[in-house]
Amino acid sequence: MRKDVLDKIKLDPQLHHYLRLNPIWYRRLGRQPESLHDMRKQAKVFYGKTFPQRVDQINKNMQMAMMMIDMMKQVQDQ
Repeated sequence: MRKDVLDKIKLDPQLHHYLRLNPIWYRRLGRQPESLHDMRKQAKVFYGKTFPQRVDQINKNMQMAMMMIDMMKQVQDQ
């Protein structure tokens, strides 16, 4: 793997960790260094950093908060 590609990966700890978990990327990046962009996309999906995944997580958190508020209201009414 080229040194400049490895340096870019090491700047992002999550990307470096993803590379360690998926060693197939060592071979791909060694042969096609321009596929670093594809690796970053896959790492974002893996870590749940894409926009739809974040929106889904916010939605889940909001539902949990609403459920807690409803439970507190029920306890107060008793």
